[in-house]
Amino acid sequence: MPHLTSFDWLLAIFGAVGIGVAKSGFSGVSMLHVLIFASLFGARDSTGVVLPMLIVGDVLAVRSFRQHARWDYIRRLLPPALLGVVAGALLVRSLDDTRYKPLIGAIILALTALQLLRLWRPALFDRVPHTPWFAWGMGLLVGVTTMLANAAGPIAALYLLAVALPKLEFAGTSAWLFLIINCFKVPFSVGLGLIHRDTLLLNAALIPAIATGLFAGRWLIHRVPQRLFDALLLTFAALAALRLVGLF
Repeated sequence: MPHLTSFDWLLAIFGAVGIGVAKSGFSGVSMLHVLIFASLFGARDSTGVVLPMLIVGDVLAVRSFRQHARWDYIRRLLPPALLGVVAGALLVRSLDDTRYKPLIGAIILALTALQLLRLWRPALFDRVPHTPWFAWGMGLLVGVTTMLANAAGPIAALYLLAVALPKLEFAGTSAWLFLIINCFKVPFSVGLGLIHRDTLLLNAALIPAIATGLFAGRWLIHRVPQRLFDALLLTFAALAALRLVGLF
């Protein structure tokens, strides 16, 4: 198991709770664990540390929200997302943090601005979210960014908001989508040396914190109004993007 100080352990537990909250539907919160584990283990290595914990969170989320999943949207996003994972695995070998983190941040920021414009002028985008090219473009972005930095939550959130999914259907669709994608990523992460015995021992120790976060998020999602839920997701996505491009 990696050597961590007491403060590092507190950060890791906080990050694991954040994974659980994100998997309950508040996907913008996912940038919390991205930043925490990147600071503890480095951006590249942290992707392997976090991936098994994401899968644990996905399994718990599927158990909680599986009846709300919209498989029509999962089928639209999944093929391009899996292709994006393969592309992202190739990029991991050639890009460093200083190059791909600002790129991912710029993409998320642009998509957030697009979603705000859609809410302000809905007539401009009546058909765009439901077109095949939009689903393929967003799916590719989801696959690449999840392989590079486990940062696809805000991108998937923006797509699912654009097609106007209610919050429980949002949670169920996200849960199944990322369970499939994250399981698909495992062989690539093992092959790149990002998942190994020490990281798995750390993952096992943090499972209770992930479950705690999911139960807290599940409690919240039933009590947060839909408009506030949408606004929170957009806010989290924008903050994540600004952090990735280095503005704070």
